[in-house]
Amino acid sequence: MLESAAVSVPVSDKTALASMPPIAAFPADNRITSELSGVSAPAIIPSPHAATAVRNLLYIAQAPNETLVAYLKSLGWKVSAGPLATQANVLKTDTPVAGIVDMTSFSARELAALEPALRHQRAGWIALTDDTHLADPVVCHLIRHFCFDFVKGPFSNPIIGYLVDHAYGMVSLGDIDLADTPTVFGDEQMVGTCEAMQQLFRTIRKVANTDANVFITGESGTGKELTAVAIHERSPRRKGPFVAINCGAIGNHLIQSELFGYERGAFTGANQRKIGRVEEADGGTLFLDEIGDLPLDSQVHLLRFLQERKIDRLGGHDPVAVDVRIISATHIDLEAAIASGRFRTDLFHRLCVLRVDEPPLRVRGKDIEILALHVLHKFRIDGKRKIIGFAPSAIEAMYSYAWTGNVREMINRVRRAIVMAENKLITADDLGLGHCTGIESTTLAAARDAAEKRAIELTLLRHRHKLSEAAAELGISRVTLYRLMVAHGLRGAAMVSGPDAG
Repeated sequence: MLESAAVSVPVSDKTALASMPPIAAFPADNRITSELSGVSAPAIIPSPHAATAVRNLLYIAQAPNETLVAYLKSLGWKVSAGPLATQANVLKTDTPVAGIVDMTSFSARELAALEPALRHQRAGWIALTDDTHLADPVVCHLIRHFCFDFVKGPFSNPIIGYLVDHAYGMVSLGDIDLADTPTVFGDEQMVGTCEAMQQLFRTIRKVANTDANVFITGESGTGKELTAVAIHERSPRRKGPFVAINCGAIGNHLIQSELFGYERGAFTGANQRKIGRVEEADGGTLFLDEIGDLPLDSQVHLLRFLQERKIDRLGGHDPVAVDVRIISATHIDLEAAIASGRFRTDLFHRLCVLRVDEPPLRVRGKDIEILALHVLHKFRIDGKRKIIGFAPSAIEAMYSYAWTGNVREMINRVRRAIVMAENKLITADDLGLGHCTGIESTTLAAARDAAEKRAIELTLLRHRHKLSEAAAELGISRVTLYRLMVAHGLRGAAMVSGPDAG
């Protein structure tokens, strides 16, 4: 809180007023006031965008102070002043906005109606108030959750100028963070800067230019369908349909009719012809998710289609030619499935002409924090509070956690935290990761094993699971690499995808 005759430190960059005692409990400090009576106002600190863009400032008041407006304009602000109804268009832009709201000029009902504007994610608000209004719970709620700071009258123009610049700088910093976050193919979900993700992006560009079948491997939640969509949208078939089917979500007795369709009268209840998913994707791409769950009898029919490029609807007599590209994906160990007789070797080689490996979130390093910020920016309007970032405990926990559910788990935890967080900074407890903070005791052998596993995972991803190349980089033999992969539970990564697999 700042009084007009005294200078105090504004709320820190990432600390909410919710952590302070009740606002009305702060009396004016006459000692500090007398000591600073001759001190000039602090210098205005330029925000990151001050020199390169017009800085918009929205001043909400029933009767704006013209002297204050003139002063702000002299500092280079483009000021829009007046009641919210006449100035709301300023908040419709996608650029940062500083805001001043004069809470002394509104009734309690009018203040409650301002909350949607105060929640705007690209606006940094400073409140003007007095002792009477600070006793109002509605005013306290709005200041605690939606304002960077507040000033208690009588008001000092230099102090207000300093605070609005600080608020504008904070929302601009968030804009810079998001601008540095790379996205791929315009798809806001595919975010990453690490080498493993850059390799994935390069692979997508390469395989998109061909018409060969693609096989995507990766743990559950890594974004295999997003990769399939990206490949389709960059391919010559992008104007055709993209049809996805989850082979593990359809009963064994229905999968064949879903894939290939049926004729009227093919079975009881078949009152009309149904076009199957394969035929529906004619001219485009068919994505077979969880292909490892496809029943053996359906595998036979799929293999026949891949060989002949024709399908037979159930109950039909005439084959139907279909032109479609197949992209398939699974999270299971297909090598083990082939060895146990649950998946056909010939079908695997038909599907796996080109292979794409999805990196797990735990090996993506700095991407963990970048992705968390991206998810926060996308979904933070879900919460009632204005969430501005992650507390240090949350960042520590995210780097320590194993992320077994990968990106899908990250999205779910952050979205839940946005709704449940009590403050402006999401903590480790809000993410459900309170147990991942602090330094955990470990043995040297355990630390060595963890480092060895991580090194193997990253090397395999760099060389697209070509064992000979990966072993050469690691300085070990191919046999030793395979043995270590088995020891660390990475045996599925050793699946051979062709003669060049090493």
